[in-house]
Amino acid sequence: MPTIHSAVPKYPGSHSHNRQTPDFDPLAKIYRWMEYCSFGPILERCRFHFLPQCSGARKALILGDGDGRFTARLLASNHKVQVDAVDASAAMLTELRQRVRQAAPNAIKRLKTFHIDIRDFVPTGNDYDLVVSHFLLDCLTDTEVECLIERILPHLDPDAEWIISEFSISHRGWRRIYTGLVIHFLYFAFNKMTHLRVRHIPNYAQILCRFGFHRREQNHFLGGLLVAEVWKREK
Repeated sequence: MPTIHSAVPKYPGSHSHNRQTPDFDPLAKIYRWMEYCSFGPILERCRFHFLPQCSGARKALILGDGDGRFTARLLASNHKVQVDAVDASAAMLTELRQRVRQAAPNAIKRLKTFHIDIRDFVPTGNDYDLVVSHFLLDCLTDTEVECLIERILPHLDPDAEWIISEFSISHRGWRRIYTGLVIHFLYFAFNKMTHLRVRHIPNYAQILCRFGFHRREQNHFLGGLLVAEVWKREK
């Protein structure tokens, strides 16, 4: 059986009593179909773009994978990796565990799940050589991204890679207008559905660089609206 942790804030800088955790539970069963109806298979293609590069990972920290499509495929394709998956939504974690069982029943033994707001999560493990966050950082402010990196950095292997999928605003002509409008609408919609209060994509790239990461690879989708990236710690 997988290990399930229902955690409480342990980080000294936590201020969970002053803010609300977005509620993604009502979307857990329909999340995949919401993606397909709005963007077709492109979000999934972005999410899986760098999956082949995870074949050598030993210990992965997966932050906010939603219904668990990436986690399930990673565990099915890499038969050695141990995965710690973190999400604030209990319903999403239930979906994640079900997908893992369907994709690779024996892989469930290599999965630990943590039910906690990512803003309060402190890793219990060490030497993660892979961090994954798909469409998570856009739910955080710049300060929250900085605090998240600060908390997990001591638990990473010196050669750790961070795979990121995110929405992005293009800097070119009509694409800037198009991507900006889409992202504005998405923030509005998720505020109504989940009470997400963030309104802008954080400058996570600048923050990662400040913490000693460099972007090794990048690929854009949908005219720059989506981006898949691999970041690596500098030695």
